[in-house]
Amino acid sequence: MIEVKDIRAEFPLLAREVYGKPLIYLDNAATAQKPRCVIEVMNDLYSTLNANVHRGVHYMSEQCTERYEQARRIVAEEIGTDDSSEVIFTSGATAGLNLVAHSYGEYAFERGDNIVVSEMEHHSNIVPWQIVAERKGVEIRVLPIDEQGELQVEKLNELIDAHTKMVAVSQASNVLGTMPDVERVVAIAHSKGVPVTVDGCQGVVHGGIDVKKCGCDFYAFSGHKLYGPNGIGVLYGRREWLDKIPPFMGGGDMIKRVSFAGTTYAEAPLKFESGTPNYIGAIGLGKAIEYLRGFDKAELLGYERSMMEYATERLERIEGLRIYGKSAQKCSIVSFNVEGIHNYDIGMILDKLGVAVRTGAHCADPLMEHYGVSGMCRASFAFYNTMQEVEALCKGVERAVAMLRR
Repeated sequence: MIEVKDIRAEFPLLAREVYGKPLIYLDNAATAQKPRCVIEVMNDLYSTLNANVHRGVHYMSEQCTERYEQARRIVAEEIGTDDSSEVIFTSGATAGLNLVAHSYGEYAFERGDNIVVSEMEHHSNIVPWQIVAERKGVEIRVLPIDEQGELQVEKLNELIDAHTKMVAVSQASNVLGTMPDVERVVAIAHSKGVPVTVDGCQGVVHGGIDVKKCGCDFYAFSGHKLYGPNGIGVLYGRREWLDKIPPFMGGGDMIKRVSFAGTTYAEAPLKFESGTPNYIGAIGLGKAIEYLRGFDKAELLGYERSMMEYATERLERIEGLRIYGKSAQKCSIVSFNVEGIHNYDIGMILDKLGVAVRTGAHCADPLMEHYGVSGMCRASFAFYNTMQEVEALCKGVERAVAMLRR
């Protein structure tokens, strides 16, 4: 049984006030708060064991290296690979997706090829592909959603042809909460010889991933959405691809030998981890994953879903309010607008009531264009939120609407 009071006590920031009111933090899809154990391990590392990894023979360097590589093994186990060398530490999902787009694109794309990208992607899984496509003369094809926010996976069969070199899709939309059948996407793409890149930023939090069962070729996520540190992320890549594609950046630690006659690269994952890595952040992410393992994942998801369903039912009572994303399979995200009222205005009034939500386009301009809006209000729930906070959100929206309609 989830004891939310005890959980909240582990997250120091949740105890603060804003504008003299208790903070109600419902912007978890943008970044989640950190449990005390993550904060403490990072403070301890900076205070007692801060030394660069892989390069030193002295005690602290060796100890830091071991803990860094242990964090890699923790991540590998969490996402379902028994080969920790398939886990690359990055600065976040954006860096990981750029790495795939540029390195794989440099290896595989030729003029006249195409890439299929879903309509509900975050900009981080659109723009890198566009940059490479423009340089290489490659077409971007769009896998659409329907009005319920469901990804029309069956249309992959029409979009993929002999020149398709990649399918890029989100495991869970950061706006709609939609969780498409990624395994089906992978199965269709692979049946046609096409690899798949998955943005797992929301999905890794709400349900997790088994990359071997899913079968995806690349999978990227950010630590800060998984209750870990900012500035750390993970890119999983299948070993066969990591061996083939060139590195994205050059520098220290990603080489075997450098000379002016030529350079040979290290094996993955170091091949893709140039420069000093964020080893403190990686160890902090490992600690966050270990913390989450102390809970029953299905119980957490069920609790988060109950908050999402309650918020949906309550908000839909408000005249003129529309919720975007009605997929049967969705995570705990509720995005909405109220007819005739700007999303920023609602968000600003909620803020003064102590309720933190996200407003705007959520780095998903094509999705906003699909619905014909400039932005949306988004409330996103985590397992440390309470039903009382969900009720406060709904009452706050009702109050904001009443004020703004006057």
